[in-house]
Order: sequence, then C-alpha cells, then structure tokens
Amino acid sequence: MSLSEHWFSDCGGIDNFLRHYWQQKPLLIRQAFPDFQSPVSADELGGLALEDEIESRLIIEDQKTALWSLKNGPFDENIFQTLPPSHWSLLVQAVDQWLPEVGELLEHFDFLPRWRLDDIMLSYAEDQGGVGPHFDQYDVFLLQGEGLRRWRVGQVCNASTPLVEGSELKILQDFEQQDEWLLEPGDMLYVPPGVAHWGVAEGECITYSVGFRAPTGVEMLNDLATELLTRDDQQTAHVYRDPDFSTMSSIVERQKSSPGFIDKAFIQSAKTLLLKQLDDEQLLGEWFARYMTTRKYPDLELGECGIDDGQESLPLTEDSIITRHPASRFAALLDVKEFDAQLSDTQDQGRQATLAVDGELYPCSANFATLIANQQILNINDISPFSDQEKSIFATLLTMGCLVFGNDEEI
Repeated sequence: MSLSEHWFSDCGGIDNFLRHYWQQKPLLIRQAFPDFQSPVSADELGGLALEDEIESRLIIEDQKTALWSLKNGPFDENIFQTLPPSHWSLLVQAVDQWLPEVGELLEHFDFLPRWRLDDIMLSYAEDQGGVGPHFDQYDVFLLQGEGLRRWRVGQVCNASTPLVEGSELKILQDFEQQDEWLLEPGDMLYVPPGVAHWGVAEGECITYSVGFRAPTGVEMLNDLATELLTRDDQQTAHVYRDPDFSTMSSIVERQKSSPGFIDKAFIQSAKTLLLKQLDDEQLLGEWFARYMTTRKYPDLELGECGIDDGQESLPLTEDSIITRHPASRFAALLDVKEFDAQLSDTQDQGRQATLAVDGELYPCSANFATLIANQQILNINDISPFSDQEKSIFATLLTMGCLVFGNDEEI
C-alpha cells in the first residue's frame, strides 16, 4: 500500500476521498507521514526569507487590538531580533523549488493531476502565531512538520463573506467554528476551497502547506484573450453580427423610438459570438496546457531556483539519470481527435500529442509526451526508442534546464 493509499484507508480509499471529500469537506489524517521529521529547520527557513528571489511574509498579531499586520520580504536578518516572543509567523512560498528534500513530498500527491500542484509553503510560528481566521479559494493539505498547531475549521465562505475592515490580510469578520484538532508532527489536514480555517501554534512549530492552483475565471479569460490576440489564425477571427431583424420586428420598432437602448437580443448575439470563439477544443486544450504549466515564477531563470541549469556541458552516458527541475511544470495533451480514445502502451506510439513544459508546447507522439510528463526520474536509455525529433526535444529541455542531471545518491 502506498503512503497516499494509507491516508484514505479510513474514509474508503482514494476514489471515495475524491468523490466525497475533495473540494467538499475537510479531512483529518493522523500520522499521514509516520515519524515525520522536518527536513527544514526554523533557521534555514529564516535564511530563505533573506533571499531576493524568494517570496516571504511576516504576519504579526497585535495582542492589544487583536489585529494582524503584514510585512513582505526579503528581510534583513536583524528583523528577527526585533520580533516579539510570541504571536507571529514567517511564511515562505515555493520551498519545494529551492530545497529538493521538500519537493520530494510532492511524489505522494500523484493521485491528483501533477499540473494542478502549485507549491509547498512553509510557515514557522512562535507560540500563538498564526495568520488569523481566513479562507482560501484553493485546496490545501496542511502537514505538521515540527511542534503542535491547533486547527479550527468553520463555515463555508465566498466572495461576499464579511472581512475585517482596514486589515492588510483577508481576516474573517466572524468565524463559526465547526470542528477542532491539535496536530502533531506527521498529522495532516485537508481543507477544501472556501472553508474557513484558523491555525494557532502551541509553542514553536513548522507547518507545510501543499497548495493546488486555482485561477479565477477572470484570470483564465484574460490569459486566453492574450493567447487569441497573438494567433494569426482566421479561425479565431469571428466577427459580431446583429440578431436577425427579419424575425424580430419588435426590436426594429424599439430601436426606432429608442436608438440608445440595448435589447436583450443584442446581448444574446454577443454571447453567441463569445461561445463560438471558445468552440475549438484543440485551441482550448493547447492554451490550457500552456497556461497550467507556466512556472510559478516565470521571470526567474531556472538556475536561480536552487539548481544550476548549466548541465548542457555535461556528457550523456548510458547511466545518466535525468530528473525534472523542481520549478518546472510538465503536462501531456492528446490531440483533440484522441481525447476519447483509451490510452494503451501498445497503441500510443502512433498517436499525436503535445508535451507542455513551462508554458511551451512541443508536438510529439503520445508515448513520448506521457513518458516525460509522468516520470519524475528518467534514464537516458528511456529516450533511445524515440524519433530524432523527440530526442531533439529532450535535448532542448536539458539545455533549457527543465530537465537536470541527477545521480542515485541525490535521488
């Protein structure tokens, strides 16, 4: 039994978790990681918060006003000497991109699409430290790394849920507690989107937050519009047309008397145009693959993300071990005509697909795309059966630093 299968054995297994808990209700998993020992210390986390390239925050609660204040990194190391003895937290984003030993934890979440993963945030808190009662619009698994943290979960929230006015943070005005647990090292709590939660440290503690990407519809439409504008493709050049006036005499009469009025029929025409613009599954699939594999910090060179990307000068041998750069994102996309076909090891080779890596698309066979997108660790011999074009893609990914050299000791 894999570790993730063990997590959900008490709730009916992975399938049952996905049907009845995922994005629906919280789940506490005692000793999800038995005998867990945090690979990151408080001092190491503080060191990361000093780096310019790393996103970090300090959240401090004023015990007199019960309000939380926010400071954004990078920080000067002297700031840690000025902090109060309790009621504060340090949050560092995407630690999995900087420390491979943290990134290894993601291997246990393969029961979900890999491209949905966002990052692992680490939070260190002194006694009574936390970020206040709040809710997120993404799924998160909260793994206790060191010390104790008391978690309370509350009501389901949405965009209209009242927040504390004047706060730099999105703190809930009212928190309606539904349940409460004290988490020890190795315990993990799943919290779905929109569910209020409030974690408070009891003594010093470190918590690992495994978060999943959840872009808003507006963000996705904005990116898709940019994608469409960059395409020189007549298929995407649909043009607005008015409703058929020959069948709508009432509209004609109304426009005569009130030419400034927008009738509902015109709105329906606009809606029809926009839906027609989206009625291209291949285009949408390629855009979605590009969008969901864009790196969390695309402006950072891969060599700035904790691993040197200069491996193109190293020789490839039969024993060469290749792994993915922890900051890179991979996905495989079948051509639209193959969407409904069953994947089969004996038939994939002839199927066309696209490999998406860090927002770039590479046409290739389904076998090659799924191999690169699915396998965390590759041997150079795994690539030998593929075409020269696909070997060239592999070499490009190595040169760009999306794939990096490893060895048995490191892996």
